[in-house]
Amino acid sequence: MARKNNQRELAPLQAPRIAFIQSCWHRDIVDQARSAFLRKIKKLGFESRDVDRFEVPGAFEIPLHAKLLAKSRAYAAIVAAGFVVDGGIYRHEFVAASVIDALMNVQLDTEIPVISLVLTPQRFHEHETHRSFFRDHFVVKGEEAALACSAAITAIARLKSA
Repeated sequence: MARKNNQRELAPLQAPRIAFIQSCWHRDIVDQARSAFLRKIKKLGFESRDVDRFEVPGAFEIPLHAKLLAKSRAYAAIVAAGFVVDGGIYRHEFVAASVIDALMNVQLDTEIPVISLVLTPQRFHEHETHRSFFRDHFVVKGEEAALACSAAITAIARLKSA
């Protein structure tokens, strides 16, 4: 089909897609971040259908999932949510550091922003006071992640169009 006046055919505008990956350990706490993220991102102009949700067993599995999703080029940003706690064996700090380092490498290697919602408290005990505190804390962090995600998508889009 011939184009008139040498005008470019424009592709329809497509909303940026976001991947939200969450670990299943302490699901009742991490779910609060996801729910708060989804509520806030909607207020920022995104639709629920713009966010694809993925689950992995634990925080250690998040970076590989993030890398595969980033390499697909289907997402403008990736949000990673998890809760790494001290289970009585001194390894939680190593797991948390490994996950955060790997997420940083994903975004640097792929140029897709990765927003970390992987949190590691200094102290966490399996009683209702701590569980309630961290459920509330993850609500705040989910909202903050939505703000960061929206800002990162906007900033990267500006850089790429300049």
